[in-house]
Amino acid sequence: MAVPALQSTVVRRYFRGPHLTWALATRVVADDARGLLLWLPEGADFACRVEDDGRVLRARPTTDAYGAAALSMRTWRDADVLLLHPPGAAHSVWWFFTGGAFRGWYVNLESPVHRRDGGIDIIDHHLDVVVAPDRTWSWKDEDEFTACIGRPGFWNAEEAAAIRAEGERVVAAAEAGRFPFDGTWCDFAPDAGWPVPKLPPAYSADPATLGRGRGRG
Repeated sequence: MAVPALQSTVVRRYFRGPHLTWALATRVVADDARGLLLWLPEGADFACRVEDDGRVLRARPTTDAYGAAALSMRTWRDADVLLLHPPGAAHSVWWFFTGGAFRGWYVNLESPVHRRDGGIDIIDHHLDVVVAPDRTWSWKDEDEFTACIGRPGFWNAEEAAAIRAEGERVVAAAEAGRFPFDGTWCDFAPDAGWPVPKLPPAYSADPATLGRGRGRG
């Protein structure tokens, strides 16, 4: 199932079990052999699960704990982001920009995307990689990732090893300066006429179509 045509709004949704946890309103920039490329500018709509005091919900020990938290509409702030989803890959690569200047990459380890009408769905794997413009890097959220090993609805030890191995492959590409860490899109600038992406009213209506754990069906 294809996402909408180029320059259309695509909703990038995260699920934990059957529960929608995040939804980002993005714009399609490209959809080709290198992958699905999306634009998430400041001011775009997003929704996320939140604590009782309004803080963004962090890791929880059960999938039901995510479903019990309120889903809140928010506005994306502090950075413009270009997101690449390589075909079949269990990660996405994010280019962060502030005031039009590139400030680094972020690798979100996640299930391969599931395409649906109006957008894509993924399962987040907690473990991430932060890559500076000089390609030095560090793991992010290792404690949260490790704490979920063996919990129902998350990942077992074998799957956890595969998730980390995916990150290590991306790190090797960054260290070697290979695509997408070769300077591609570091000077990206959106068309000034592009409207700010908005979440459609029914962004949360469709149920999860992904499996559990690493996203297998």
